[in-house]
Amino acid sequence: MAQLVSMAFLGFFLGMRHATDPDHVIAVTTIVSRERWVGRAARIGLFWGLGHTVTIFVVGGAILLFDVVIPARIGLTMEFFVAAMLMLLGVLSLSALVRSFPHAPYQDAPEVHLHTRVECVHGHAQRQGADGRGLDESATMAARRDSWFGGIALCEALRPLAVGVVHGLAGSAAVALLALTTIRDGTWGVVYLGIFGMGTIAGMMLITAAISLPFVYTSRRLSGFNRLLGVATGLLSLGFGLFLIYQIGMVDGLFTRGPQWTPH
Repeated sequence: MAQLVSMAFLGFFLGMRHATDPDHVIAVTTIVSRERWVGRAARIGLFWGLGHTVTIFVVGGAILLFDVVIPARIGLTMEFFVAAMLMLLGVLSLSALVRSFPHAPYQDAPEVHLHTRVECVHGHAQRQGADGRGLDESATMAARRDSWFGGIALCEALRPLAVGVVHGLAGSAAVALLALTTIRDGTWGVVYLGIFGMGTIAGMMLITAAISLPFVYTSRRLSGFNRLLGVATGLLSLGFGLFLIYQIGMVDGLFTRGPQWTPH
């Protein structure tokens, strides 16, 4: 019993520490850089953690239960996807900032409301009828969809979920090997992965909530500085993604004949 409790504590807190890996932090920082509420940022961390946990549980469980061996080139390819995703997040963040700059409205055009966030960009036009009521039903549908996800639109929830899945692919082998060094039984190893995933979810929710604080504060009081923060996070994500692509492709040998991969 004592061994089971210690395993649970170890898995949970290692999962929380796993959430602080640099590529994870940079990814979620880029995602929450346009958020205006701490609670919404925490929910984004929840979706990221869920995607990450599902992949860790499935891929890591296969490694533990069926002795699956991931070839070096496939392992490096999964890490390459993480690097490419960081670059994409950086580009999306910077492009969202560009679109959010004020511009002169067109005359004789329907009133257009643009809700621009790095997680999702969606807009709807409201045309006024004779009775003054909006005729566009997409706004109502969007409101219902937002309520299903606690104020986060479906596409906004899918973005961090997909990012978490990609990160889980890249880290599943390392987590499974770590479990093997601690637990020899495959079934208990899978249980360990589940506890590890819960720790990752909790850690990522705390991290996203903490990271969002300066963005929330500056968005309400220092809009110019808030834009600079957004640009900095976008450039950081883009630059770190480029660095990882070089590291994975040239140093680790993904683009060469002799790839060398150590899960980490």
